[in-house]
Amino acid sequence: MAMPIDFVLVRHGQSEGNLANKYAYQGDNRHYTEDFRNRHSSQWRLTEQGVEEAKVAGDWIKENIGGEFDRYYTSEHIRAMETSYHLNMSDAVWYSDFFLRERDGGDFESLPPNERKKKYAEAMKKKDLDAFYWTPPNGESVANLCIRLKWMLDTFYRECSDRKLIGVCYGEVMSGFRVLLERMPQRKFLEIDSSDDPNDRVNNCQIYHFSRVNPKTKKVEPYLNWFRSICPWDPSLSSNKWEKIERPIYENQDLKKQVDKISRIVKEAK
Repeated sequence: MAMPIDFVLVRHGQSEGNLANKYAYQGDNRHYTEDFRNRHSSQWRLTEQGVEEAKVAGDWIKENIGGEFDRYYTSEHIRAMETSYHLNMSDAVWYSDFFLRERDGGDFESLPPNERKKKYAEAMKKKDLDAFYWTPPNGESVANLCIRLKWMLDTFYRECSDRKLIGVCYGEVMSGFRVLLERMPQRKFLEIDSSDDPNDRVNNCQIYHFSRVNPKTKKVEPYLNWFRSICPWDPSLSSNKWEKIERPIYENQDLKKQVDKISRIVKEAK
């Protein structure tokens, strides 16, 4: 058995939550109404813009990857299901899997940024120490997210070997799959997570395409060795080119170089 030949991930289109946060980061909490706060984030719908983004993503996939897949997966959250529908994949039969759910924001759910900073100031400080292992109060860290995504990869290995697979999910879920499939070091994840480069963002309806097919030779390789990231509704926001996945390995001196980047802060008294 092997992994799928093509593994495509699509982030959902702009949701009600995305729109509410867009205004909130500008200091305008107009969309954080009582009804909004009392609705679980799994029930957020797409906005009209989100619907159009999903349609554009579907057209791009059909034109550049193909409109038929062997297996279709979607998160059971409403915004992912709505996106899946608007991709308009002909004759698609979707599998809904709760392992693909959004990262759990815990007590941060349905709170605007200014209230998070005020109510959970200490927790926000800890995020700055390490965003990979940091957990929102009563929520889920990226590291724990990756652990549950490993179950999905095991399923893909068992049930989708040598097949073509598409899944609709969320930005941090897509980043988690990159961590697993690329064996991405923690430091590289943190660099990408804090990057100001637009090409490092996971926009609404961003497409991640992992493939075992060498884009130059068209030869099928044993592993998902190739990756590209596309923002179909605005290609200027993504690199749009194939990259060879280089999974890190370390000789002894390589390990020492990594260790030496961190200075000791606790020293034995003489």
